[in-house]
Amino acid sequence: MRRDSVVAIVAALNENQVRYLIVGGLAVVAHGYLRFTADVDLLLSVDSDNLKRTVGALKTLGYRPRAPVDFDDFVDRSNRQKWAQEKNMTVFSLFSDIHPATEIDLFLEPPIDFDGAYRRAVRQEVAPGTPAVFCSLEDLIELKTLSGRPEDREDIEKLKQLRKSSDE
Repeated sequence: MRRDSVVAIVAALNENQVRYLIVGGLAVVAHGYLRFTADVDLLLSVDSDNLKRTVGALKTLGYRPRAPVDFDDFVDRSNRQKWAQEKNMTVFSLFSDIHPATEIDLFLEPPIDFDGAYRRAVRQEVAPGTPAVFCSLEDLIELKTLSGRPEDREDIEKLKQLRKSSDE
């Protein structure tokens, strides 16, 4: 993953007034646990206008789906539900020839209440003048716990340690 690509992604989302939360490894790093992450994981408000703005913003950076579908199909909730049911997908993976080292995973549906998580979000600059919206520590722990993936266990422990340190 490249920092300049992350800055470009965040800037494009902000310019298009996308309601998003950075989750996953980048959010873990933003909360103070330094570890490698290969992609940008985004949780989105799934109203169709927001998703249209998301698709438009990411297309300007050359992003397109890994799956053999039209990017615009992501906006339609019935498509996302079909992919989840028939393909067992939880995220919609994107790649770009312009930003080849930085893939993006868009959650098909938020596994937690997006509006509540958005209110609790942490805003932090990824570059001067480029604020990003990161999932709160509590919501990140919940997302990692819900995923049930073995690779998230270490993140959960480190995030709980960070939470304990900040409470003291």
